[in-house]
Amino acid sequence: MDIQLDANGTPFVVWGNNRIQLEKDPITEKCYIEKAEKELRETPENVEAALTELRILLKGEPSLVLPIDNDEFLMKFLRPCKFYSESAFKRIQAYYKYRKTFVEYTRDLVPSTVRSAFEYSIISFLSPRDQHGRRILLVESERWNPREVSLQEVFRGVQLGLEAAMVEPKTQVSGVITILDMKGLTLAQIMQMTPSFAKMVIDWIQDCIPIRLKAVHIVNQPYLFNMLFAIFKPFMREKLRSRIFFHGTDRQSLLSQIHADALRKRHGGILPDPEIPGEVVWKMMMHYEDNFRAKNSYGYVTNNNVK
Repeated sequence: MDIQLDANGTPFVVWGNNRIQLEKDPITEKCYIEKAEKELRETPENVEAALTELRILLKGEPSLVLPIDNDEFLMKFLRPCKFYSESAFKRIQAYYKYRKTFVEYTRDLVPSTVRSAFEYSIISFLSPRDQHGRRILLVESERWNPREVSLQEVFRGVQLGLEAAMVEPKTQVSGVITILDMKGLTLAQIMQMTPSFAKMVIDWIQDCIPIRLKAVHIVNQPYLFNMLFAIFKPFMREKLRSRIFFHGTDRQSLLSQIHADALRKRHGGILPDPEIPGEVVWKMMMHYEDNFRAKNSYGYVTNNNVK
C-alpha cells in the first residue's frame, strides 16, 4: 500500500473505495455548514466577533506566544467552544499550561519522535468518517506490549493523532469518536496506569484539548477492564461519563451507533482487507513534520523572554 500525492502535494492512501488524507480544506458541503450553524453558532457575524474578541483577550496574555493573526489557528479553538471567545480563551490557557506542566509527555511532539505507537498499529484512524461526519480514532489493547512501547509513547501517539485531526475543519465541526478495543487486556498493562496518570489524561480530555469528543465506544472488554475503569472513573465528570458506551462482543450494539461502512470487519463492519499498516499512517504524518514543529514553538514563555 503506497502513499500518493495529489496535485497540491498532499499525501493520501487509497483504501478500497476510500481515500485517506488530512482534510485541511475549508468547509463547502451544505451538511457541514448547516451543522456548524445549528450546533456551534457558526455564522459570519459570530465568527467575525469571536475572532476579534479572542485576539483582544490573547493580547492581554503577553507570556503566551501564539500566531494570533492566523484565523485558522484560532478557529480550531473557537469551534469546539461554540464561538464564545471567553471559553475559547480559557481553553487555550488550559491547553498550553498543560503542555508546560507535563513536559515529558508533550515535549517535541512531532511524528519523527512518535513512531512506535503507530508502527505497532496500536493507534489508527479509520476512514471514511462515521455517518455524522466524525473522525474515528481506534486504540487496540491487543497490539500494545508495554515492553516494546511505553505507556508514555502510547499517550504521545494519541496526542499526535488528535493534533492532526484538530486542523481539519470538518473534524472541528463534527468532532471525534473513539473506539477502545480491550481485547487481550492484561494485568501488566493495567499496572502501568496510575491514578496520577489517569487524572492527567482525563483533565486533558475534559479541560484542555480543543476537540469535540462525541463518544467513547469500548468493545471486547474482559472482566479485568473493571479494574482499569475504576482507576479513571473518579476523575470523569458526568458529561464524559454519559458519552461512554460499553458493547463487549455485541457487534449489533456497536453497529447501532456506528454504520458498518466506517468499521473494520472484526468490529462488524465492511471496511476492506488488508488494513492500512500503521507504518503507512506514520509516513503520511511525517509529511507534516514542519507543521508540527511550528506548533511546538507556541506556548507560555518565561517572563525573562517576554519583550
